[in-house]
Amino acid sequence: MITGPPGAGKSTVARILADRAKLSVLVNGDAFFGFLASGAIQPWLEESNDQNEVVTRAAASAAGKYASGGYLTVYDGVVGPWFLPTFFAETSLEQLDYVILLPDVESCVRRVDTRRGHGFRDESATRKMHEEFVSARIDGRHVLVDPPDDPEAVASLVEDESRAGTLAYPPM
Repeated sequence: MITGPPGAGKSTVARILADRAKLSVLVNGDAFFGFLASGAIQPWLEESNDQNEVVTRAAASAAGKYASGGYLTVYDGVVGPWFLPTFFAETSLEQLDYVILLPDVESCVRRVDTRRGHGFRDESATRKMHEEFVSARIDGRHVLVDPPDDPEAVASLVEDESRAGTLAYPPM
């Protein structure tokens, strides 16, 4: 799982990782919010917690099915450590890799403001989600603070850490 605040580079790195594998699936977590037909609440608002749990469970179930089917499954979405146990349980997997990409907040804001083909542009929500990741309790081995600007290099770091077992959740 590649996660982090908006503008962290999740989607780009996730795509690279999926493309490097012979048999892979790229699960876009944001797509699951798009399935909400009515009554959707912006997922960064406090009152969205119940909705976010349902969406997280649905996305995790799909990711787990692909992974158990033999596909390298790369999940790209905002899943903070506070939802990691829920996500993990719903996958029905024995283990998964979890990495948070955490550039500085100004880099995230700049990337959100300048990216193309993505409808999300909310600066205050970006700052809020960044702060939530910064203040979350998680073993530091899961966090790439100020990752390189080159997404290929970040993908290689993630692959190296995965092979070393550093990103495993729960730990080996």
